[in-house]
Amino acid sequence: MPAITSGKILVTGANGYIAVWVVQNLLEQGFSVRGTVRSEEKGTHLKEIFKSYGDKLELVVVEDITKDGAFDEAVKGVDAIEHTASPFHFNAVDPQELIVPAVHGTTSVLASAAKYGQDVKRVIVLSSCASVIEPSAQPRTFDENNWNEWSIKEVETKGKDAGNAEKYRASKTLAEKAAWAFYEKNKASLSWDLVVLNPPFVFGPVLHAVDSSASLGTSAGDWYKTVLEGSKDEKTLVTFGSAWIDVRDLARAHVLALIKQEASENRIIVSAGPFVWQDWINVARKLYPDAGIPAGNQSFSSTNFAYPVNYDTSRATRLLGLTYRTQEELTRDSIELFKQKGWWGSK
Repeated sequence: MPAITSGKILVTGANGYIAVWVVQNLLEQGFSVRGTVRSEEKGTHLKEIFKSYGDKLELVVVEDITKDGAFDEAVKGVDAIEHTASPFHFNAVDPQELIVPAVHGTTSVLASAAKYGQDVKRVIVLSSCASVIEPSAQPRTFDENNWNEWSIKEVETKGKDAGNAEKYRASKTLAEKAAWAFYEKNKASLSWDLVVLNPPFVFGPVLHAVDSSASLGTSAGDWYKTVLEGSKDEKTLVTFGSAWIDVRDLARAHVLALIKQEASENRIIVSAGPFVWQDWINVARKLYPDAGIPAGNQSFSSTNFAYPVNYDTSRATRLLGLTYRTQEELTRDSIELFKQKGWWGSK
């Protein structure tokens, strides 16, 4: 498929943490955006922050993304789709609370695009490194050939007794598998191709409507509580390892995946690098030495440290030309926003 450099883009779940930044990037690049929200009220904030773009932003209500035909009207007349709507939390009792909306939300938008999206040339699905990573006793670097079969088996075997993280990871893996299966089955008759983006933990400033630090989403809220409130014990700070990306870079990756022809039919890991939580604390304390940020575990040194999890991002570099903000940039911009909102630093 040719690169998409203009036109109208559908963004599902447009009022979400990541999606709002995607909307902003698209508008800044000259695209028009049709965003789906679950209610008129959910779109109020978007209309306010993007009012300078006038009719370049259109909002439509899709109350239940799991319903067949939920996106039938939304896909008409758009040139591409950025599917970001999917639940992300660790509170599900029954794994199906996460799996059903993740899987059916994805297949629903793809089915609508296949049936009614005659103008659609590309669909970009936001997946996750949750569908890539599996437990490992040794430090390990994952790439796009890896699939998280382990979490699926955990949920199949244990059901409600599976770990909360495994319920979420299984939902993301099953949703991505469903996307690729739908695409391969219907590929010959589709007007569009498929690209999947797989980010790890997503941190960085919020642009969507949040009225307090307690209302931050799962990943941003965890960053706030861990770095600024000292919510984790010293052992966890230096042993829990994963990787990260700034939400603004992930949004830029969504736009690059549209305009880069060579991204077609690729699964692409987008990650700025590995971390343990103490890394973020050390960066924050260096930037704000007199702010009373909890010290955490000061015995940790990243020199020659073997991070438990890392990702090969060579495909993102080759296909998208994606570059990443630093931990310092993310930390400073996040904390300055928290200060501006009066959530931190005024005590």
